[in-house]
Amino acid sequence: MNIKRFLEWIGLKEKLDSIIHKAPYVSEGEIWWASIGENVGAEINGKSLDFSRPIVIFRKLAHGFYFVVPLTTQIRNGSWYVNFMEKDKLVCACLHQVRTIDYRRLRNRLGELDMDDFEKIKIGFRKLYM
Repeated sequence: MNIKRFLEWIGLKEKLDSIIHKAPYVSEGEIWWASIGENVGAEINGKSLDFSRPIVIFRKLAHGFYFVVPLTTQIRNGSWYVNFMEKDKLVCACLHQVRTIDYRRLRNRLGELDMDDFEKIKIGFRKLYM
């Protein structure tokens, strides 16, 4: 059983919420590290001290507010997952874990998906949710 770090996450969440700076320039299809937190049950968690994991910017909803798809290196199969290669590493987009985030959760930009891989994620999303 994993030990949940909720109190640590609350402390970091308070710090993130108090950050005042401009939202970074973000484009759809970019991969970022984002502090997504310590979550409940089967919800995907962040890792390390800043509770972060890579995410794909799926859609910009408003200035500084994004709809994102978390990524993992644990390869899964099924309609909820889209596997693709990123920098010579097999990565999995977890479509069942999509969420909205504020820009203050973004840590640093890792790169950008190629058009074919981003299109695979969009097609997978449409199959599930539309």
